[in-house]
Parts: sequence; structure tokens; C-alpha cells
Amino acid sequence: MKQAIQAVMAYRVRSFFCLISVALGISSIAVIVAATEGAYKRAFEIVGRFGPDSLLVIGGSEESRALGRWPKTIKLAYVEAVRQAFPTVYMVVPMTFVGDIPVSFRDKKYQTRVIGSTADYTRAWTWPVIQGSDFTEEDIKGIRNVGLIGQEVSRELFGETDPVGKYILVRRIPVQVVGVLAERGITGGGHKLDNRIVLPITTVMKKFVNETQYITAFRARFVDQHNLKAREEELRLFLRQEMRTADDQPDPFRIVSPTAIIKFLVALTGSLVAFIGIAGIICLIVAGFVLANLFLLSVKERTKEIGIRRAIGARRRDIVTQFLGESVIITSIGGIVGFILALLGSRLLTYIAEFPMYFSWKAFAVGMGLSWIVGIASGLQPASRAAQIEPIEAIRE
Repeated sequence: MKQAIQAVMAYRVRSFFCLISVALGISSIAVIVAATEGAYKRAFEIVGRFGPDSLLVIGGSEESRALGRWPKTIKLAYVEAVRQAFPTVYMVVPMTFVGDIPVSFRDKKYQTRVIGSTADYTRAWTWPVIQGSDFTEEDIKGIRNVGLIGQEVSRELFGETDPVGKYILVRRIPVQVVGVLAERGITGGGHKLDNRIVLPITTVMKKFVNETQYITAFRARFVDQHNLKAREEELRLFLRQEMRTADDQPDPFRIVSPTAIIKFLVALTGSLVAFIGIAGIICLIVAGFVLANLFLLSVKERTKEIGIRRAIGARRRDIVTQFLGESVIITSIGGIVGFILALLGSRLLTYIAEFPMYFSWKAFAVGMGLSWIVGIASGLQPASRAAQIEPIEAIRE
């Protein structure tokens, strides 16, 4: 091993090119492992926040949404119908969204999304109020101008000042802030969650959208979480019947389930894995070829050295071990360098695309394992050729 290390140091240029080739391949593979683990970790975090027992029904078919149209298809009356028809549902919460609403407090201005809902909104989304209090059923019935604000809205309008009890202008309508929601971050699709204002649904429908029947979406939570797939299909058929949708027509709504969230993130990860994986495999193949060819060249240059070693008692397996040792040392260093590059690259990927990355011992183990495989596979033929050299012929050359 000592002689192998000395040989690696002696052939610095060869070692450098081999090391860089391996490092690029290993860094790509390590990023793939970290991205896959990060995506699954983020998926289960989002499902935990979304609610593993929940279904979200959004108005408009897939085709209309793809064309940029947002037709109103869900009536407020359907919420009560679902509550009556499904004995296993323990919470149904209607919501209506209004985007790009200007809000202000004194000289501070902000553009945000307003959501109208019931007093169960925070419980339905498991989203606690950390300052002040939630609005009540009396606020809903009285069509009062009270609301909850997200952390980003609080920072933009109030800074370090306590916003509870103060009035803000929401599209020139004075609204009293009764509570502040906990920090929530972003969705799986990269949308911010902390830049919203939640008002009573009656207030939003009457004073913001001038609507009495239609809402944007509703959320249902079921006690039998293990049967959620069956409940999703039952809810789909029930809503089609309520909306009198013909058999040959697509669903005029979309149901989002925890499974759909996981599928989305897995698909996103799959595209990343395909892109970086191909690059990583190509880098490793190139690294293997570079390593094998440089070692074959090295065997020719070191023929006399090999002959002398054999002449003073070195066995064939000793020669094989030394050359494989050199190869594995180079690829091991390349694996470590590649893992460091992966850490730096993942930070860049997280900063640019906000993609979830999670490095664990698996990423390091996979990277080092592949580096050793490349080292052994690339060095085996040159080592075997070196071991076949006859001592007398080698010294004569």
C-alpha cells in the first residue's frame, strides 16, 4: 500500500485526470441520491401538513385549467350535501380565493392572495394561530371584516410590531387583524403559503367577489384514513351526480389527494434523476476508460520496475494488488472530492430551484462504493497485464 501511494504521488498528472473524471461522476450520483431522498422527505412533510386523511376538491376540469380558464363549478350547497352524504367525513371546509389583492397599513403596501373560509379553516389545514385568536362563527354570520394574516404579510406590513388588533386596508376595505398564522413555507409546486390573508367566507363572497352560490374549492377530512382511495372515488361519483355531469363528459372539478402530491414530487425527482443520472453514468464510463488507458500506459513505462520486483520475489498477486491499490486510492480520493462537489452543487440547486436535497450516509456510501467499483474494474486489466510480465524479459527491455 505504501508503494501504491508513492506511485500515485509520482504520477501526479495521471492521478489528477483520473481523480477529476471520477469526482465528476461520483458528484452526479451523490446529487441524485440526495435529491431522491430529499424529494421523498419533502413529499411526506407536505403530506403531513396537507393531511393524510384529506381530500381537496378544486373547481374546473383539467382541460379548462390547461387552457387557462377557471370556470365556477362548485356550489356552496355541495359542501353541506357532502357533509350529509358521507358519515365518515368529520370536517368539510369551503374556500374561495381572490388573487392579486392590494393590502396596505399606513405607508406600507403589499400584493397578496385573499382566502375566504369558515372558522374551521385553521383546523382543517392543521395550521395554528400563534398570535391573537381565530375568527368565530359569529364573524361568519355577521359578515365581519376580520382576518388572519400569514407571516410574510405580517413582516411586510408590520415588521416587528404586533399586528393583532390593528386595521389594514384590503382593496380599500378596512379589515381588523385578529390573528397571525404560523410559518408554513412553500408548497410542493414552489408556491408561497405565508403571503395570504384569511377572511370569513361570507365577507369575501359578498364584498370581494359579489357571489352567492359558487366557491373555488372545499376540503374534506375523513375518519377512515385507510379507505381514502375509496372515499375519493365515492366523492368523485357523488359530485358528478350533484352537478348532473353526462357520462361522456370529463369531471368539472379536480380532486387533490396525498397520493397525488407524492406522485408529483416523485415525477419531478424522476426527471432530475434521468438528467443527472445520464451525465453521471457517462462521467463514470469516461473515468473508467481514462483510468484503464493511463494505467495500461503506466504498465508499459514501468516494465523494468515490475521486472525487478518479480526478480527479487514479488508474486503475480503482489503486482496485481499494487496496481489495484493505486487505482482504488485514486478513485477513493475522487469519490471524496466528488462528494464535496455534490454538497456544493446541491446548495446551488437548492438556491436556484428551491429543490429539496437531503444528504445522508446513503449518498456517501453509494458514491464511495461506485468509486471502488470503477477503480477495481478499470485497474483489473492493467494489473493483470503487469502481473503477466516475465522478470528476465522485463529487465532485458
